[in-house]
Amino acid sequence: MGNSSAKWRMRLGEGIVARGMFRHGDSVARDTLISTPGEPGQIWISSVARPEVEAELADRLRQRWNVEPWFARTPARCGDLVNSYAEPERMGVDRWLAMLGARNHCASRLCLVDAGSALTVDLVAAAGHHEGGYIIPGPALMERALLLDTDRVRFEESVDYNLRPGASTAEAVRHGIALAQAGAVALALKQAGSPTPTLFFCGGAGETLMQLLGQGGNYLPDLVFEGLEVMASDSGFVRLD
Repeated sequence: MGNSSAKWRMRLGEGIVARGMFRHGDSVARDTLISTPGEPGQIWISSVARPEVEAELADRLRQRWNVEPWFARTPARCGDLVNSYAEPERMGVDRWLAMLGARNHCASRLCLVDAGSALTVDLVAAAGHHEGGYIIPGPALMERALLLDTDRVRFEESVDYNLRPGASTAEAVRHGIALAQAGAVALALKQAGSPTPTLFFCGGAGETLMQLLGQGGNYLPDLVFEGLEVMASDSGFVRLD
């Protein structure tokens, strides 16, 4: 659950039987979750939303299924993944869970690129220690900031992200943002040095960014969900058999 929207999925055994998303304040889309058939035994939540938003959703879920939701919080370590922050709880839990999900796929050094509202790039050593990372404004935030503080940069046409030089204001803006995003990841990888990390991408713009970067990698959109399952299991909250 993010600052403006939430994604959910329902698992039965080893299979995902339903999924969806809703924006905070969109009660119709949110009620799609509430009206989903089935009787979940556990409800796990990753959230960076405001406490009052968390409390409202938790109350609705309790009313619907009579289950107390479990909220993941960022710890100092989970399994062999070790948080590098002096104050571990200050790391966004979605960022932590995405790393945990990627770590579940890879025992070697890895680089995780999460391209959403913010672009985050995180490195995890083969032994599991978080080496550090970067937080960068995502494409929508970059574009909004540019349009907010300039009077003459305006366009209405829809333009895809591309790395070639733009031949219109719209192309120059969108292609410039693509260059900034891909360039940031490329420079982060150069800064990472050797051994070369295995690349993972997630987030709404992750697949596009992976293609723009052109260095291969694995696009796994459900890494936060996967990390949430790992952390719930590690906490003793639930068995995943």
